[in-house]
Amino acid sequence: MSKLRPFCMPKWGIEMTEGTIAEWMVGEGDRVKRGDTLCLIETAKITNEVEAENDCVILRVLAPAGQDVLPVGALLAVFGDDDVPAAEVDAFIAAFVPAEGGVGEAPVASGDKPAKPAAAPAAAPKKIATNRPISPEALALAEREGADLDAIEGSGRGGRITYQDVYQHLRPQAAPVLRGAAELAPEDLRIFASPLARRLAALHGVDLSGLTGTGPRGRISKHDVLAAVPAPASGGAAFVAVANTPRIAPFDKVRGVIAQRLTAAKRDIPHFYLRVAVDVDALLALRKTANLVLGIKASINDYLVLAAGKALARHPDVNVQLHGDAVHHFPHADIAVAVASPKGLVTPIVRQVDRMTLPQLAAATAAQIDKAKAGRLSWEDLDGGTFTISNLGMFGIDDFDAVINPPQGAILAVGRARREAVETADGGIDFATRISLTLSVDHRAIDGAAGAQFLATLKGLIEDPEQLFG
Repeated sequence: MSKLRPFCMPKWGIEMTEGTIAEWMVGEGDRVKRGDTLCLIETAKITNEVEAENDCVILRVLAPAGQDVLPVGALLAVFGDDDVPAAEVDAFIAAFVPAEGGVGEAPVASGDKPAKPAAAPAAAPKKIATNRPISPEALALAEREGADLDAIEGSGRGGRITYQDVYQHLRPQAAPVLRGAAELAPEDLRIFASPLARRLAALHGVDLSGLTGTGPRGRISKHDVLAAVPAPASGGAAFVAVANTPRIAPFDKVRGVIAQRLTAAKRDIPHFYLRVAVDVDALLALRKTANLVLGIKASINDYLVLAAGKALARHPDVNVQLHGDAVHHFPHADIAVAVASPKGLVTPIVRQVDRMTLPQLAAATAAQIDKAKAGRLSWEDLDGGTFTISNLGMFGIDDFDAVINPPQGAILAVGRARREAVETADGGIDFATRISLTLSVDHRAIDGAAGAQFLATLKGLIEDPEQLFG
């Protein structure tokens, strides 16, 4: 038994008594799927799109678009399977009895006369007991879909719940996009356009006089207007790629030496790393007083370089260079200080730091930094260091691992000073200013214990900075 479904003029609201097919989106013989738009129906107040409730074939269209006003329940089209004979469709139409509602379906009887449309069988209907007035089709739909009748306001006569009421209740709520009131241009009756097309044209600022209608007898439809609406811009002007031509800067002598040494370091040197956190509150306090007394502007880095120089002098096993199979131990600390210069990272050397006073060190370091920033460093300024300090604390870096600068045996990486909660001797909590020190060590030349002892001495000098002046 094949099924035929009548498509009738729906009833949207209690005041709706009639409507007009504004535009068909499908034609006879078209196969549609659930959710496809079938047509636009105009009422005195609105124009609505009507969607297919089931997969089907449009067997017959009875109400052409833009024609007569039809009452609610009028048969507009017949849907069904594609193998239904035309005679059965004709018989169905002849026997159709208009009823209030929109879409229904009716099994075709095996005889010559089709049966009256009946509610579609529900897969697993849940019986609903209610005293409210409701059409059989609406009740069947509500039971099949599990609709809550208490949440539905009937729009039929005397508040009767119609099929369309249940159907609209089951549809997901669309999120409205409010654009404000559209300014309607004076209607030009010489232009043959559907009401929906006129509304869309006013909303998008499309001039109907410049459009050619593709509807019946040249009528301008919704699609004609939407085709004339400019595509919306996505996030402003379109991205346009520009040439990404590199500026080629060959290595100069300094950069060449840096690249050669650091490449060799990462490739050939077996690094290991030792880390320690150091309290610098005492050093910060002493620096303020010492700079005033000495009349200098020594930086924290100057104090760290001085402390490293004195620690290296006490630990000559760390103050070394590695040349082939020989380790060169130096009695004095020639400390290279990493400086960001216009030519890149450079490491000018401050000679014999362990023998300097703080003012001498501050002056020598400042002179090397000035030469680095001016690009006036000579080969002698960069060659021969026994140890390197790289401080990125001024850039907000907490801690990092530096690459050893060969032939040196170690490099010290300094992080930023930061306040941390620390445990006091009596088990309480206090705050201290700390910096992180990371010692990168060439394991071929320096043992772990030697590196650890050097760091312990350095930590002691920093946390008790008065020793720097002894």
